[in-house]
Amino acid sequence: MSGEMEMEMILHPRPSAIVAALYTLRDLDVEVAVMHGPAGCSFKHSRLLEEDGMHVLTSAMNESNFVFGGHEYLVQVLRKAEEMFHPELMGVIGTCSSMIIGEDIHQAVEDSGVGARCKVIAVNVHAGYRDNTVGVILTLESAYKSGIISSEEFERQKRMLEAATKLEKEVGAACKSYIPPSKGDSKIDVANRLLELIGKGKKGICVLNAKKETVFMFADILKAVNKVAAPSQIVNIANLDKEVGLKKIREYSEKILDELATDGIEIDHVIGGLDEYPVAGEKAAALIRDLYNSGDINGDYDFAVLLGIPHAVPLEKYGIKMEIFSVTNGPRTIEPLKWLGHDHAVLEIDLHPKTMGATGIIPSEFGDTLLKLKHVKSEL
Repeated sequence: MSGEMEMEMILHPRPSAIVAALYTLRDLDVEVAVMHGPAGCSFKHSRLLEEDGMHVLTSAMNESNFVFGGHEYLVQVLRKAEEMFHPELMGVIGTCSSMIIGEDIHQAVEDSGVGARCKVIAVNVHAGYRDNTVGVILTLESAYKSGIISSEEFERQKRMLEAATKLEKEVGAACKSYIPPSKGDSKIDVANRLLELIGKGKKGICVLNAKKETVFMFADILKAVNKVAAPSQIVNIANLDKEVGLKKIREYSEKILDELATDGIEIDHVIGGLDEYPVAGEKAAALIRDLYNSGDINGDYDFAVLLGIPHAVPLEKYGIKMEIFSVTNGPRTIEPLKWLGHDHAVLEIDLHPKTMGATGIIPSEFGDTLLKLKHVKSEL
């Protein structure tokens, strides 16, 4: 038994289910979210979410509330939130503190009376779950019960989240008990190698398999790859289906596609939506296998550029022998990518904070490096 517990233990920090619930409220277009917990709970992410347009308030539970309860404080904050912002959709999130003492946030919503004037998604969640995706599922379940999303959408989302959890445990940042953070390979060295292949006329496949708002920066790298190559050199594959997922996430895809089209860049194959990255990667790998083995192409693709969630694209499963360039935003996914045999693994530092509140493609370090090195080489 102790051996099994040791195998399951993750020693490095992992994302919180509370934060995951907050982000899901944002995805559901909640206008104001109230956290029932201490003022400092999830402070950094709350601030980022406010930059993305969602007001985040707190009941600011203190030592006295931990003993005597904070029900009345929450009721007052809910009324104040409704008075200040007049939201059509409000979220209420429990935290470790409120759940440990057994606070009933649904009763607080009822006692506050805000439910008579707006729809409310109430979520009892804490940070003690092994998988942060539990916070997403609990939030979506509450949204379904409140009539915000359909049962079909809830079940689809749940399948995607279960697939995402499995992916991280098998080949991602939860695949070992401790994975050291890494800044990845030198962007200059990797960009030089990619430009070398492109300069020799080698053909490549660019896969954009990004998660939600992170697409705004990863799309910049896809754009840069296409700009430094000839039109016939790159096949573009992306999870930019604008018909799949929550309205806010579909709009991300639409914005990216419109901007790429303005730059004359087309996506040759769409493999799913931005919330389908756990399964879209498998589709991309199967598609690359078909392209690679095509009689018309004769296997002349020499490299693949994988953007977003590279470890979700199992090229090794299909025995595809290509030089792999991967770009991620997770410091603890660099080592797993190396274990998978990816030749180059690049980290976009602080990508997630930079993409919060984005309304279009934003510059990336690796994309900028590619373009500048291409310009320098062309001047020589």
